[in-house]
Amino acid sequence: MQGIMWCLLALAGFSFGLLAAAGVFTVLSAVGLVPRFAGKTHSAKEIWLYEDMVMVGTIVGCIFSIFHRYLQIGTWLGNRLPGLDWLWEALGQGFLGISGLFYGMFVGCLALAIAEMLDSIPIFTRRISFRHGLGCAVLAMAVGKFCGSLFYFWQELHRVTGG
Repeated sequence: MQGIMWCLLALAGFSFGLLAAAGVFTVLSAVGLVPRFAGKTHSAKEIWLYEDMVMVGTIVGCIFSIFHRYLQIGTWLGNRLPGLDWLWEALGQGFLGISGLFYGMFVGCLALAIAEMLDSIPIFTRRISFRHGLGCAVLAMAVGKFCGSLFYFWQELHRVTGG
């Protein structure tokens, strides 16, 4: 019976992960981020490479965020090669700086693409005759986001528990 429960939990977790990934990729394709990158860099012939890199980045990011406890390479190397802590610290700081630069560029491009997509919201609301209540809908989303973040920090869900 316990084996069945583990299988159901694994299936549910995998399914929820697929749904979350589908949402991320839907947003990325809706705002046209990959074609925008290809257009700005004049490298449209490499669009498959862009799409593959977005997929690989998402998968590697998920693996690092879920299995962070087992992927602490610097700690592992530091325990095996004592005396080189300064090297691992420098390499870690360098990796952190480079990855932060790329994260910032990606988030900035995504924010600009979403801002350009937001220009279409007034047109969409006129087309579907959604004239009244748009302010209430936006306010409801903002209040929901606020309550969710309060719950997140109140329950200290951001803290990582070691084991």
